[in-house]
Amino acid sequence: MTTSTEQHRREAPKSVSCAIITVSDTRTPESDKSGQLIRRLLEENGFSVAEYAIVKDEYEGIGKLLRDAADNPRVEAVLLNGGTGIAGRDTTYEAVRDQLHKEMPGFGEIFRFLSFTEDIGSAAILSRAIAGTIGTTAVFSMPGSTGAVKLAMTRLIIPELGHVMRELYKDN
Repeated sequence: MTTSTEQHRREAPKSVSCAIITVSDTRTPESDKSGQLIRRLLEENGFSVAEYAIVKDEYEGIGKLLRDAADNPRVEAVLLNGGTGIAGRDTTYEAVRDQLHKEMPGFGEIFRFLSFTEDIGSAAILSRAIAGTIGTTAVFSMPGSTGAVKLAMTRLIIPELGHVMRELYKDN
């Protein structure tokens, strides 16, 4: 017997066009290992990258780049990395949260659970990973370390990205 989740996954798009946004005050395209990892994992799994950018960890700049990506008809999903900590300079969480139409709290909750049990232990409480939607654009924001990116991409985003898009498109 097929579950509804299995059925939804079968009906989901096999490819999604994504924007990658790295939030960092110091990274360059050459030194952005996490952005490069996101690109590689997306492409290895049949997804495409329509845009790539690095933006300083500043609330207004992050918000503008996120809005621009969400308004771009070539972008179906935006994947951000970096700036999700609790330091005074970390503003990604607020910039993303304030743009979302709908939040997917399970992403952050499960990411922190997996980080706790598989990777960093109690330091997982410092993560402010967040996901949601802006219209029919999916948004995922994860920490900037390559370990965190690999965990979020392989355990959560890649397995569900097509399913997320199916849900966003079904009423449109």
